[in-house]
Amino acid sequence: MTEKQKMSSNKKMTYSIIIGLVLGIIIGSIFNLYYDMSFVQIVDQYIFTVVGQIFLNLIFMMVVPVVFVSIVLGVVNVGDPKKLGSIGIKTIVMYLITTAVAISIAMTVANILDPGVGKGDLLNSSEVSEYRETTFGGETNVENINASTQTFDQTLISIIPKNIIEAMSTTNMLQIIAFSVFIGIAMIALKDKIPTVIRLFEEAEKVIMLIVMSIMKYFAAIGAFGLVATAFTQAGFGAIKSLGMYFLCVLLALLIHFCLVYGSMVKFLAKKSFIWFVKGFAPAMTVAFSTSSSNAVLPISLDSAQKNLKIRESISSFVQPLGATINMDGTAIMQGVATVFIAQLSGIDLTLMQMITVVVIASIASIGTAGVPGVGLIMLAMVLTTIGLDPAAIGIIIGIDRLLDMTRTLVNVTGDAAVALVIDHQEDLKEGKKITATR
Repeated sequence: MTEKQKMSSNKKMTYSIIIGLVLGIIIGSIFNLYYDMSFVQIVDQYIFTVVGQIFLNLIFMMVVPVVFVSIVLGVVNVGDPKKLGSIGIKTIVMYLITTAVAISIAMTVANILDPGVGKGDLLNSSEVSEYRETTFGGETNVENINASTQTFDQTLISIIPKNIIEAMSTTNMLQIIAFSVFIGIAMIALKDKIPTVIRLFEEAEKVIMLIVMSIMKYFAAIGAFGLVATAFTQAGFGAIKSLGMYFLCVLLALLIHFCLVYGSMVKFLAKKSFIWFVKGFAPAMTVAFSTSSSNAVLPISLDSAQKNLKIRESISSFVQPLGATINMDGTAIMQGVATVFIAQLSGIDLTLMQMITVVVIASIASIGTAGVPGVGLIMLAMVLTTIGLDPAAIGIIIGIDRLLDMTRTLVNVTGDAAVALVIDHQEDLKEGKKITATR
């Protein structure tokens, strides 16, 4: 297949997914109006959910093989462990900076629009008491929250897997990445002695990516339809009515971060057109929206970045899987807006020190967080507890969180690609200087 034919095929796939998403939103929203009818519930359970979950499982099935093989080859292609360390440090620093900026934007937007002012009665709703009972066993003290979250030092310790089979079976991305890097470095040291092993990984990558693209070609559109249809059937736009301003704040902050921060990174740091970037990464963004999972979209993210954005494999295969684990800009925005919203519901004006605390805690907490649907709420509980707010108030926003989860996952994976593009450009400049210096 020629390059032109590949681009045409990618466009068709993207358009078909978009059509699936639009149909899912329309049909799901209509079904939501009649959700009490048994017919609607049967269709949702046995058609929408089944179709969506089969697609999601097909993608998840490929995540571990893609990440393991891609990172090993990425490390081997970098060739120099020192260079790999330099890329790793730059990647982590950029991810932490963009996450901190994301939370700051979110809290600024929320403080300007005041989504929770005058709505304190929401704290007395049944959703709050039900969330407190089901999630925290009736109590929401610090011990309960800490028991369900992982501290920063525990995250550092858990990077090294005690059992790589268990890490792969539970899709523990940090441990899989660490193990893959060790394998890659060992293969660099033995490079001349193990050409067959390297070739085996290269051939395995071709097989894995063929399966991934086949899944996308034949199942993505219908799978995206099923996932979005069930999300809107169960939540619908009706859930937005009482929380309209909160919903608007999150979407506005996501849009500002997406266009302003990522747009600036692509334009000024990577020296590329942002429109070109969005077009090239569109297949991954549409899948991210439908799956609400940074991990699930990884195989498509890698393919879009390498083939459409022309990011070298050695950079993409290391930076993006790492981003799926530690770069949660969209999730951070939700936490920033939700924190201010819940504080306003409680009649509390957050001090500057408390807002700084939220930025720092949420940025650090994003490291090691699983890239799966709904995990942002667990992180939010820890952030709220840290500054003395009742985490049971999360019950107020949980009804519309599934809809927002789709949009923030789109932002999460786009940020991974933007950072990968910037680092790829920086490596191009370095290599250009070396070539010039040797002449």
